[in-house]
Amino acid sequence: MRLKTIFMTGLIPGVLLSGLAGAAQPDPRGVWLRDDGKARVRIAPCGKGRVCATNLWIGDTSRGEAVGDRLIMTLSPKTATTLAGTAYDPKRGLTYSITVDVGKDRLTTRGCIVGGLLCRDVSWTPAK
Repeated sequence: MRLKTIFMTGLIPGVLLSGLAGAAQPDPRGVWLRDDGKARVRIAPCGKGRVCATNLWIGDTSRGEAVGDRLIMTLSPKTATTLAGTAYDPKRGLTYSITVDVGKDRLTTRGCIVGGLLCRDVSWTPAK
């Protein structure tokens, strides 16, 4: 199922706008391991006002995911710990809404398509 593939990719985490520099702003930059242990992604700025989540390692490539696949996100702070905006998946040509909740030692992403009718949450921990 295409939706399941999109949300199981290591690409749903999220984001940091280049203008998010203050200590009170959420900062998801870094390398993250998906909760199922099958994806490792790097989240880093990738152009003016954008952040990319790029697959560094994929444990199960049977769903079409590959190292180097990326998600391009444009996000804004929603709260002191949350970013919200859109994410574009160039491999599939899809854009969807995304929310990224940044904690001290965790990241939770929520990606939605079809006007928010189909959503999936994914938890991430810092990769060591």
